[in-house]
Amino acid sequence: MSFDALFSTSICYGSGAPEAGWTLALPITLPLAAAASLYAAGAIRLWRRSGRGRPMRSRQALLFAAGWAVLAVALVSPIHALGGRVFAAHMIEHELLMAVAAPLLVASCPTVPMMWALPMRVRQGLGVAARAGMLRAIWAFISRPVVATILHGAAIWAWHVPALFEAALQQGPLHYAQHASFLGTGLLFWWVLLPRPGHEQACGRAVMHLFFTSVHTSLLGVLLVVSPRLWYPENAIGSKLWDLSPLEDQQLAGLVMWIPAGLIYGGAALLLAALWIRASGRRQASNGLRLI
Repeated sequence: MSFDALFSTSICYGSGAPEAGWTLALPITLPLAAAASLYAAGAIRLWRRSGRGRPMRSRQALLFAAGWAVLAVALVSPIHALGGRVFAAHMIEHELLMAVAAPLLVASCPTVPMMWALPMRVRQGLGVAARAGMLRAIWAFISRPVVATILHGAAIWAWHVPALFEAALQQGPLHYAQHASFLGTGLLFWWVLLPRPGHEQACGRAVMHLFFTSVHTSLLGVLLVVSPRLWYPENAIGSKLWDLSPLEDQQLAGLVMWIPAGLIYGGAALLLAALWIRASGRRQASNGLRLI
């Protein structure tokens, strides 16, 4: 198999057109299969070791399965193949990665099951590596809410620069790098901002970052909707597949980023604000009881 074929293998159904194909490129299918296998093996091992906390782990397993399924839909289903020819499909794929799959995967807390799937020596080696001074310093820096928010926003805006966006369309490795940066910064962003059980007080700082992300992603969507010219002509060559003109295709893509994606970030901010207020109320009530 040639290098180009490695990055573009697909199976077509129905009409047999490439637009209807399922993408089975190894750079996509191998990581997906490896993640699912690691999680399943580790989760089974954890369930066998302890009967306590099974309801919570079951919920986490469902969240992981949902996040993994969304990843598969975005990267393997015909949405991915259509994304190279229909800009709106491309935008749907991106938002599934960043605003749906990423928070579901983070909420599933997959690190522990995946670590349990590894041999003891490997786990110990990873633990030693994680305690290395330079790695700890890097992680401490990028896991700050402000830094994670900036990195996620920078990935979104940088990849929508027309020259870089269209270069990614033409080059398979660059296209996968685009998706990896969207998913990677999305996972970091949601991991930093979503509160851990019992730490709802941390929701306050997350609300601002989520609202900021909602605003700047909505702004990019609005710019796509109101722009009188095409930003990515190469990504609109198949717009007729959805009975759209190229400009209508761009407007629909902008609406996807503006409204559904903006609502997810904004809705998460409102949810965390409610959790923060409730946690603050409980703390004040508890302090009142102590004074009595």
